[in-house]
Amino acid sequence: MNAKDCIKERRSIRKFKADPVDHALLSEIVETASYAPSWKHTQIVRYIAVEGDLKNKIAAQCTDAYPRNGEIIAQAPMLIAVTFLTGRSGFERDGSFSTSKGSFWQSYDAGIATQTFCLAAWDKGIGSVIMGIFDEAKAARLLNLPEGRELAALIPVGYPDEAPAAPRRKPAEELLTFQN
Repeated sequence: MNAKDCIKERRSIRKFKADPVDHALLSEIVETASYAPSWKHTQIVRYIAVEGDLKNKIAAQCTDAYPRNGEIIAQAPMLIAVTFLTGRSGFERDGSFSTSKGSFWQSYDAGIATQTFCLAAWDKGIGSVIMGIFDEAKAARLLNLPEGRELAALIPVGYPDEAPAAPRRKPAEELLTFQN
């Protein structure tokens, strides 16, 4: 699959087949996603593959604000927790910010890596949906995240059991302006 087709065909998948995601395939996806650009090549993103009881606990205990996310996580064979090392992306060695974006740059890097992961997964036949509405503190505790790591997103993954149509896209003329 070429990049344009992968980008245009990838959908947010919310229904998955029960088939487990092969761990070797997931490693291959993460290896591909590792090529996502990052601030000064800091590569701050770390992935945690969650299955079984822990996945179900996260689904049941961390999605009160949006219960539909819990349902999606529960029926997905695997959940990817996207985490990042704090205080590196956008920072200098002395702890000062290199950019006016301050600490927000680390979320930017996590977003780039997350979408790269989802595209790499789609290329291998694995569907995903990026979730941002969950109890971050409780999920971080359940994942036993160490000091200096922050949870950016949750991504249920698996073999798609649906084929959603592409939502309408805005035309390039509406999205792009030119200036001299």
